[in-house]
Amino acid sequence: MSASAAGPAAPGLVCAFAVTRTPPDPAGLAAARGHEEGGALRVLRVGELCLVVQDVPAALFGEEALTERLNRPEDLERCARAHHRGVEAAAGRGPVVPLPMATLYRGDRTAERAVAARRPVLDTLLDRLRDRTEWAVKVHAAEAAPGAPTDTGAPAGPGSGGRAYLSRASARRRERQGAHGRALAEAEAVDAALRSHAVAATRHRPQSERLTGRRAPQLLNVAYLVEDARRAEFTAALARFTADGPHPAVRVEASGPWIPYSFARWDEDPRSGPDQEAPS
Repeated sequence: MSASAAGPAAPGLVCAFAVTRTPPDPAGLAAARGHEEGGALRVLRVGELCLVVQDVPAALFGEEALTERLNRPEDLERCARAHHRGVEAAAGRGPVVPLPMATLYRGDRTAERAVAARRPVLDTLLDRLRDRTEWAVKVHAAEAAPGAPTDTGAPAGPGSGGRAYLSRASARRRERQGAHGRALAEAEAVDAALRSHAVAATRHRPQSERLTGRRAPQLLNVAYLVEDARRAEFTAALARFTADGPHPAVRVEASGPWIPYSFARWDEDPRSGPDQEAPS
């Protein structure tokens, strides 16, 4: 989230969604909805660049009010969906650089100056993202088969004395460690294969079991930037991994194509390279 030059005392604020060189279709922009509490989406011209924005009330989008709202999960989701709708509207005719959610300015001139100050970075990003999309891939360890032996924490049955129990527990621990090591190795093999069909890749922090709803840990959470011309090649490689393929120790899930949010960080130098750990 970003609240550039925003303040709760402002009579009205400008919420910015994305930058593009290709002006969005007027009819499509008019039909699109940003934040429910704001006005119609519109375009600010900054030289050859177009910034898609929406006027929003300061009473709801000022720093203090917005912070309070985004601490509520339902409001956070609503804001995220509204932001994505604005970015999609900007992306109707060409590549876009999505801005961070809740990028707010005190007025048009403040927004225009912010874009002008980042013009070299925005030009580089727009050139880099042309005819490319993002694919999200999550790799989990395969869950243990039903009925697999587990460590109950206590010896059971006759002849299962303390020493025998500790031996079995140690063996199970080594087995789990070995299984985890095999899963990590297979996850890395999946990543290496997919990178060979992508322009770039960036790793996000693996999600917790609470978020994934799985008992097995998430090993990799990767975004790939793929040339549209190589999409069939990339998706064919994905299909080999998402089916019961050559890596039984992992389960692979994929989604896309998406607007390349992970590769359009206007607050970072795109020349530094995208292949790095990024916050989820």
